[in-house]
Amino acid sequence: MTGRLRVFLGAAPGVGKTYAMLAEGRRLRDEDGLDVLVGLVETYGRRGTEAQLGDLPVLPRRTVLHRGVVLTELDVDAVLARRPRLVLVDELAHTNAPGGPHPKRWQDVRQLLDAGIDVATTVNVQHLESLTDVVEQITGAAQRERIPDEVVRAADRIELVDLSPQALRARMARGEVYPPDRAETALGHYFRAGNLGALRELALLWLADRVEEELADYRARHGIRAPWETKERIVVALNGAPQGEHLIRRGARTAARVHGDLVGVHVRPDDGTAVHEPPGLAAQRDLLHELHGSYVEVRGTDAARALVDFAHAESATQILLGPTTRSRLRELLTGSVINRVVRLAGPIDVRVLPPPEPGLLAVPPAPRRRRPAAVPRLRRRLGWLLGPAGAAALAWALSPLRGSLGLAGALLCLLLAVAATARLGGLAPAAGATVAGAVAADWFFTTPWHSLAVHRGVDLAALLVFLAVAGTVAHLVDGLARRSQQADRARAEAAVLARLAGETAQPGARALPDLVADLRQVFGLDGAAVLVRAGQQWRTAASSGADAPQRPEEAVLAVDLGADAVLALRGPALGEEDTRLLGPYLNQLRLARDRERLAARASAAETLARGDAAQTALLAAAGPELRAPLAALRREAADLPAGPRERVEAGAREVERLHAGLLELGRLRAGEVPVLLRPAPLGPLLTAALAGDCAGVRLALPPGLPPVLTDPRLLERALADVLAAAGRPVVLTATTADGRIHLRIDTPAAAPGRGELTIARGLLEALDATLESTPTALRLDLPSAAATAPG
Repeated sequence: MTGRLRVFLGAAPGVGKTYAMLAEGRRLRDEDGLDVLVGLVETYGRRGTEAQLGDLPVLPRRTVLHRGVVLTELDVDAVLARRPRLVLVDELAHTNAPGGPHPKRWQDVRQLLDAGIDVATTVNVQHLESLTDVVEQITGAAQRERIPDEVVRAADRIELVDLSPQALRARMARGEVYPPDRAETALGHYFRAGNLGALRELALLWLADRVEEELADYRARHGIRAPWETKERIVVALNGAPQGEHLIRRGARTAARVHGDLVGVHVRPDDGTAVHEPPGLAAQRDLLHELHGSYVEVRGTDAARALVDFAHAESATQILLGPTTRSRLRELLTGSVINRVVRLAGPIDVRVLPPPEPGLLAVPPAPRRRRPAAVPRLRRRLGWLLGPAGAAALAWALSPLRGSLGLAGALLCLLLAVAATARLGGLAPAAGATVAGAVAADWFFTTPWHSLAVHRGVDLAALLVFLAVAGTVAHLVDGLARRSQQADRARAEAAVLARLAGETAQPGARALPDLVADLRQVFGLDGAAVLVRAGQQWRTAASSGADAPQRPEEAVLAVDLGADAVLALRGPALGEEDTRLLGPYLNQLRLARDRERLAARASAAETLARGDAAQTALLAAAGPELRAPLAALRREAADLPAGPRERVEAGAREVERLHAGLLELGRLRAGEVPVLLRPAPLGPLLTAALAGDCAGVRLALPPGLPPVLTDPRLLERALADVLAAAGRPVVLTATTADGRIHLRIDTPAAAPGRGELTIARGLLEALDATLESTPTALRLDLPSAAATAPG
């Protein structure tokens, strides 16, 4: 009988995995009387973990000499000899030192489990093999210690030890995880709030996948086919039709809203025939991946049955279908796929979405000036095929009635055929139908019959009038078509402009990639991209289309967006009307670029603010711990001779002053200390900053020097730090220019770059002052109160 494995999973170091494992071990020993042994636990000097270890029996470790260094590892043989009911083993992903029975600790644990010993252990999510690359992208730190996922998934019980990023960072700042000298670096790198939040979500998602697997196994064992709505899983049926992208986007929005999964399914016929992939399917597959969905192909002779069977197998909760593209006749003959899916779906919700509202994205091309109205190629071909031939056939069909109908009646009927041809195929096929109709009327309705000769002048006049009237009718029909196309274009432009205007007024404007994709679809382009210059290269900020240009030279049109950004378009050339419509899009793209830059600056400012807050919290936490060793140092120095004792006392006072300055600067940056500006004379401030230590100091301030506009308390502290860094002897001089007071401290002993100068610079920045240093001088630039005095 194998032992049972219990894993305490953490999102990051310091969340309390080892503490939780020890607490559970103590509970099982005290309440259930279980024989619990601590095989190996790393406390890292954390007081809480050491206290939780308490009186639990601890197994001595196995020592290994590796490259002259003595290392300690889990003694597997000793555990097997002791045979406890439960052994606690920390850090499951640890790599053992060479010379042991196994290279990895999880292999040691597996040997204990095979021997029938229960094991409780700990592991962090960053060590799971399937997540190491994701964790490295999030944190920037490569993981050397790795463990196969199946080892952890095979555990009988997995407990997530959860702690919010804010609580973990507070623990770090208090020194409960790392010593203060390491905590500040960790808070600014691996333990940033964003990193911790992403790692926490990663752990939850990994654990949720394991729950899904267990549910699937349970349902399979008990023969349960009905879906359990533990998680929304949306299946989108795809066949390459144009409305497929609309279905995918709607499904992605629904999945994101309910934190569900999106799966696109294409059913291939399984009848043995070679079927080419629909042209739009590749683009829909790419869109699915962009929206974090998955794509699956299934085979089946019955598309509805194959789709529903897949949905049942995947425990789908919704099936999204687009409108049918089949004709009514085909549906009557072969049946409706949508109706069959609805009947077969059972408890799965089936949603049939209407097609997207026309005119919102695609803007039809503007009619060309002094050119016939544009007609689709198929209609134009049908016009050429049916127009002239139809006119000739109509004349032949009417020829038996020429005695009663006459030439005039025949020409009126042919005029109707010309108008129909103009409506179907445009102006050119209508002209062909006019000529064919005139020739056919001459052949069948003028004497001599079946000849192109015209003997009667009245017949010739009738034919000429027919040609003129038919040409006029065709031209009028073409003009109406042009007006209709212009109206469609105007409506589409108005819809686009109204949408852009509405989005400008809304607080949540669209992002740059959405605008670029919308622009490409509106103008029917092959590709569009916003390119940003990065040195000598171009970086793609947003793009749409498989043929998006990578450089401005590859585009048919490149428009400057300002701030080293260019809109590059590839595809059909834009006309004058298109260029006019492009203007509002350019404005929106410039606004989107500005929003992105502002958001980046805000994020950088927020990161800096979090760093300042963490530094302030760390300094506040380190303050009490710093006082204790300084007090001990002073007690030890009391027994020293006078000279060494004074040097130790001076060093201790310098450390205290440095810590106080850092703490003051942190509070100032955090906004906890107000800056109260008022006029103050510079001379008394310098005297106070010297604190009676005037030896080697020569003050040469000019008479009538205006006061400085400052917070006297903060400026005095900054001046004290600067003068302490300058050393002795020093000469202080001051001048005024452009509403500023320039204080110069000349000394051969100036030492720029000292910690005191760093603190002084921070304090002076808050007072609108600056500090510059050279090897022989320090220069302070201070605001003058005279520059702000009225009149």
